[in-house]
Amino acid sequence: MKTSLVLLITLVVSANTLAANSFDATAEKIKKALASDIRTEADTVRDRNRKALKTLEFFGLRDDMKVIELIPGGGWYTKILAPVVNKKGQYYAAIGTGRVEKLLDEPGFKNAKIVAKDANFYRKEGEREFSLSGDSLEVKNLDMVLTFRNYHNFGEEGRRHMNDLAFEALKPGGIYAVVDHTRRHMEADNSQNGRRVDPVLAIKEIQEAGFEFVDYSDLHYRIDDELRYEVGVKTVTGNTDRWTLKFRKPK
Repeated sequence: MKTSLVLLITLVVSANTLAANSFDATAEKIKKALASDIRTEADTVRDRNRKALKTLEFFGLRDDMKVIELIPGGGWYTKILAPVVNKKGQYYAAIGTGRVEKLLDEPGFKNAKIVAKDANFYRKEGEREFSLSGDSLEVKNLDMVLTFRNYHNFGEEGRRHMNDLAFEALKPGGIYAVVDHTRRHMEADNSQNGRRVDPVLAIKEIQEAGFEFVDYSDLHYRIDDELRYEVGVKTVTGNTDRWTLKFRKPK
């Protein structure tokens, strides 16, 4: 009888844990955010290509997480992430946030915060790629750091600095989620690949910052992108091959 009771309690606890860890509730919030009126036609036309729901499921996003988005640009992912974690978690944005600050006045974004306002990217004289300033993201014990199609903007010094900032901000076990345009392995810089990054190089640099490599996804693999052309070229734009990499800060 005692053994049966212990087994029953174990099954109930396991079921509750699985329910808590389920992506279903988060998925519904992502779908709601994707359908929000705040998103423009320019936003929605990218949905099929960017696959936000599947991408965020791969990274393990949950609606109760504390997350930070680095270099949010025009806010395509901000408009999804911030509403999803608005009630139970926390959204932060850092570095190059000027275009998304106006979103903070919108419903569903009231709890979103801009942090590390002294951190910014800039070009040193004569340099092709950006460097990064700032000693800290000013937040700690985050569940996830995300950055989408930004890794290529930086030279090695800037990339390593961004990785260090992400590592410092995450809690042990926290996830570093990175997506960018694919460059051929070990291909030297040329006029067409400045906005592409060798994924093997990215993995090496991010691991050297202290992260564990967890997994990759082929969600954004594009067989018809020959990796020959600049990502803004008409025949390639919106259909680039991108790597999608997931890392963890060791526990």
